[in-house]
Amino acid sequence: MTTSLEPGLQVRSEITPEGAVRLSLVSVPTAAPGPNQVVVRVEASPLNPSDLGLLFGGADMTAATQSGTPESPVVTAPLAPAVMRAMAPRIGQSLPVGNEGAGVVIAAGDSPAAQALMGKTVAILGGSMYSQYRVLDAGQCLLLPPGTTPAQGASCFVNPLTALGMTETMRREGFTALVHTAAASNLGQMLQKLCLKDGIGLVNIVRKPEQAEILRRIGAKYVCDSSSATFMDDLVEAVAATNAMLAFDAVGGGRLAGQVLTAMEIAANRNATEFSRYGSTVHKQVYIYGGLDRGPTEFNRAFGMAWGIGGWLLTPFLQKIGADAAQALRERVASEITTTFASTYTREVSLREMLQLEHIAVYGKQATGEKYLVTPQK
Repeated sequence: MTTSLEPGLQVRSEITPEGAVRLSLVSVPTAAPGPNQVVVRVEASPLNPSDLGLLFGGADMTAATQSGTPESPVVTAPLAPAVMRAMAPRIGQSLPVGNEGAGVVIAAGDSPAAQALMGKTVAILGGSMYSQYRVLDAGQCLLLPPGTTPAQGASCFVNPLTALGMTETMRREGFTALVHTAAASNLGQMLQKLCLKDGIGLVNIVRKPEQAEILRRIGAKYVCDSSSATFMDDLVEAVAATNAMLAFDAVGGGRLAGQVLTAMEIAANRNATEFSRYGSTVHKQVYIYGGLDRGPTEFNRAFGMAWGIGGWLLTPFLQKIGADAAQALRERVASEITTTFASTYTREVSLREMLQLEHIAVYGKQATGEKYLVTPQK
């Protein structure tokens, strides 16, 4: 077991008392691993939307300024008073960022589980991934198939397990098909490939014709463009064809969730044999799992009384299904990480480049086709 390890760089996010978020790059010691721990040299970590919430803290990044030095960059951006109130528990805390990543085990504790990972390429989910080194329990590592690179395995958890969590939720709650919004994202494309492989009907909602084309190129049959004049008609037809009465909404705000429920109601009523003033008895469910639109969620109750709208997050879902079922999902991801669950990136950046304003302006938009991969060893 290695006991002398060099320190590594790590990205930190802090809310200052002055009402700003401060992003910095700091040097942190690398602890020797405990008996059942390993030290992973982090080679790749994606910039997911879920990471940006902690990284930016709700700040206005269009007003960000840069200071420090090229070796130790600092980015500062203002927080609105309402956001500052919400972030009060974070004031003065310098927090590491990054949910997931992949790398090579360079040191291991004495336990058989830890020793078995020595020198292996693993995917890891444990926070603080925008770091050069991570010390964590061997059980938090997912051994990748031989020949898999860290870049290929970097996104093993958040998007793949979210896609699998959606289809598993569908099965457990008695539905047979899905509706997904913001569907041209990396996650959306992954979900489409998964549904094709597993024979699940999927209705994709996008907001641009070019996004619809991305999905059709990978085999999507039902793609509805919300910018089209025929959007609601197209959505009703797609829902009727698939019987998709469960939706996962990444947008959150605006009218889209209500439009989906309305389309479900119209499709369900096509098979009605008699009129009911309470609407269809078919249950229609929308789960909001993202917040691309931070405004209020708006809907007109034109979808009867058999409906639900709520929140859905990956971690509570995995806890709910139990350790064995969650591990089975992880193992499927590892076995299909270069096929069904493959991720693509438009740019790779180092930890220092990650804190440059020109890169923040791109990956901070969370735009389709602009997914960044952080390479801490670069």
